Amino acid sequence: MASLRPLRSLFASATSALSAAQPAQRALVRTSARAFSTTAPSRSPEYGTEAAEQPRWQQTPPRMMAPFRVRPKPRGPEFKVNDDPRRLDDAYARLLGPGGDKVLSEEVKWLAVTHKSFDHGRRGFNDRLAYLGRRIVMLQTSQALLNAPQAEAWPRDSKGTPVADEFGRIPFLHPALSGLRGLTGEASDQVLDKSRLAGLAERYGFDKVTRWKPKRTDNLQGSGLESVLTTTLYAVVGAIALERGGEIANKITQDKILAPLGFTFTAD
Repeated sequence: MASLRPLRSLFASATSALSAAQPAQRALVRTSARAFSTTAPSRSPEYGTEAAEQPRWQQTPPRMMAPFRVRPKPRGPEFKVNDDPRRLDDAYARLLGPGGDKVLSEEVKWLAVTHKSFDHGRRGFNDRLAYLGRRIVMLQTSQALLNAPQAEAWPRDSKGTPVADEFGRIPFLHPALSGLRGLTGEASDQVLDKSRLAGLAERYGFDKVTRWKPKRTDNLQGSGLESVLTTTLYAVVGAIALERGGEIANKITQDKILAPLGFTFTAD
């Protein structure tokens, strides 16, 4: 029969080794926890407070800048983007009237005229403002078309009574239904044509202050200038709705956008 003494000595040595290593493991855990809890957060010197003090519209966030340029610079002359606040205030004053440069906050004024192509969108862009402004302008356009005088589509006699057709039918006519023919997609698209709205934005001077990056600096029209200016005009309306309310945005749409396009509005 084999002796059990070698097995007992083996178990004893293994137990002593485990008990000796256990305090060291606890000490290691305590040291690691103490190191994590007492380490103060460090700030890299390249992200100083000087850049943080500048407004968002005036600088690219440092942490969003690559250490080197990946793509080569485009050919052709450099496109100069406006950075003068006075020129921007003049454009808002033309659109909104005297004191129009004080209607929006400084940050929102620059955001409304910043296209997503400028600085790769790192300073913010006006897509969401333009989406809201487009909804407001389209609603006011539909109401204007509904209330606009329409050409008579059915012949009437000298007394104004509808004349029956060859089958003896007389349609139901009512003044409240006379403007329904204007609520078509073709009518709205014709009023809010991209070329017409872009020309209106140029009249107010937003072509000089809109921040964007054209594909070709020698062909702004081919690079999408009309779409960019239309987006800016919508974004200004959306920004006014958010900061000043829908009533003021509706009034600006009627007086500064639809009225120059040929619509008239009553005081009520």
